[in-house]
Amino acid sequence: MAHPERIVIVGAGHASAQLCESLRKGGHGGTITLVGEEAWLPYQRPPLSKAYLMGDFERERLFVRPRAFYEDAGIELRLGIRAEAIDRAARTVRLSDGTVLPYDALALLTGARVRPLDCPGASLTGVHYVRGIDDIDGLMPAVAEGKRAVVVGGGYIGLEAAAVLRKRGLSVTLLHRSPRLLSRVASVETARFFEHLHREEGVDIRLDTTIRAIEGAGRVERVEIERRDADHVASDAHEEIPADLVVAGIGVLPNQSLAVDSGLPTEDGIAVDATCRTVDPAIFAAGDVAWHPHGRWGDIRLESVQNALDQAKTCAAAMLGEAAPYDATPWFWSDQYDVKLQSAGMPQGYDRAVWRAGDRPRSGSCWLYAGGRLACVEAMNDPRAYMTGKRWIEAGTTPDAGAVGDAAIPLKSVTVS
Repeated sequence: MAHPERIVIVGAGHASAQLCESLRKGGHGGTITLVGEEAWLPYQRPPLSKAYLMGDFERERLFVRPRAFYEDAGIELRLGIRAEAIDRAARTVRLSDGTVLPYDALALLTGARVRPLDCPGASLTGVHYVRGIDDIDGLMPAVAEGKRAVVVGGGYIGLEAAAVLRKRGLSVTLLHRSPRLLSRVASVETARFFEHLHREEGVDIRLDTTIRAIEGAGRVERVEIERRDADHVASDAHEEIPADLVVAGIGVLPNQSLAVDSGLPTEDGIAVDATCRTVDPAIFAAGDVAWHPHGRWGDIRLESVQNALDQAKTCAAAMLGEAAPYDATPWFWSDQYDVKLQSAGMPQGYDRAVWRAGDRPRSGSCWLYAGGRLACVEAMNDPRAYMTGKRWIEAGTTPDAGAVGDAAIPLKSVTVS
């Protein structure tokens, strides 16, 4: 495909801002139009459930780039407008205001949306989600010392929200469907670490629990739950938890309807190749919405800033005819209370876990091996372990597990193979 003159970007997140920057730095002199359903400039999402909800992060600091960046780069912003349909034959995108945008290359950076609660009372006033600026702005007035919060979901978002609510003086009950926290995104050992941390901070954690209903006269007053027994079978015992607000963080769904409606292949996201190109050579996808091949971890969809930024760079290079296959090592982070989690690699499919004690309270690292190879490192308040493990994973080397588990042996002295 010849270098595109007209580029349209649908979606306004981390990946979109990075794609704009990479295209201009790569020498693209044609038009770039960025379409975003929200009224905001592309902004960071990770601080929303942490510093922004805590009140320690001003809104202006959320924006990835100031408005002047887009003006200086000649980027046309179409914010507060939804992309409704793609005509692949005509190479056009129809917007909700009736505009039809022609394109030579189209980037679908549509991200993901919250998975909604599916129970009676889910639409009551006082039920909140944690995904966008408007969500947090709507939640803020309800966050007051002494109030009773029920957090639904024991993944990173739910745990981060629970930590902030506790720090702001609310009583917090956390409900999670699985027998352990972080059931999709971390090892059993790291999940135990964070369960202990939250219980130590006063969070009432209920595992193996489902919501039967959220109840109240027009707004949230209580949450009826159902616990499962030791064999994970639903029991007849129901309980009502008093609540002033409910915060749901039960995962996200990829925003792939534009691709589906236009006949592009999708799995758990929009299917792309290693250069972020769909089966249509003029259409690309990157970030949270992209279902992409990875040389080590197979076909995956990643929800992380690192993935969004790196794939956006790959996408820009592909549009300009210079792309190398995307194969970056995934990495993630989370802030909860005074603990920073940093992880590299993927925690799925490991067959051996080695714990390494940290050198201060609330610290340590978990090293995960699969088939004898280091697959992931999860470090809590231990940046040295994280950086060392990430370097080993990227190099394809594996440290001796016995030495890794001995905190008396410096990591720089551990033998790798």
